[in-house]
Amino acid sequence: MQTLSLRGRFLALIFFCAAFASAAPAQSETMQTVPHVDLNRYQGRWYEIVRLPLYWENKCASNVTATYTLRTDGRITVLNQCRKTDGSISESTGTARPASKDGPNSRLKVTFFWPFHGDYWILDLDPDYKWALVGTPNRKNLWVLSRNPHPDKEILDRLLEKAKKLGFDTSKLIYTKQD
Repeated sequence: MQTLSLRGRFLALIFFCAAFASAAPAQSETMQTVPHVDLNRYQGRWYEIVRLPLYWENKCASNVTATYTLRTDGRITVLNQCRKTDGSISESTGTARPASKDGPNSRLKVTFFWPFHGDYWILDLDPDYKWALVGTPNRKNLWVLSRNPHPDKEILDRLLEKAKKLGFDTSKLIYTKQD
């Protein structure tokens, strides 16, 4: 496990803020999330299959995962892990919560550096919780997550087509190597 230096945390904080600071209100109003998520079923390990570029994932060479654990206070512990090029494991732990008490629980706020929060919107979700399409309303962040490190190509193609229709720039996608 690697801990960030004070300088590293400061730089990560700057990039985190920049990634989530500018929202596109006109676009975010038209983007729909799934109406409801059973957070008990959503918790557990997810494999990152594809993503839009993220500064804090530049160090990740392969095996990117997110593990979500529902807490008794209704929040979710988020553990992100990846394998770096030198073979070591990098991880960061954060917390997620519903973005609004009145809104759908498919719109979450996630923080790795309090008090800054980023959006995490579940845009599509398999009825059996085998895959998920997750993004941000400003369309700068996108992930396809799967319970299986190697999902069916047809499912991935359908999710990427949906992301493109939602206004995400799918020409910049990074496909995550999963061993």
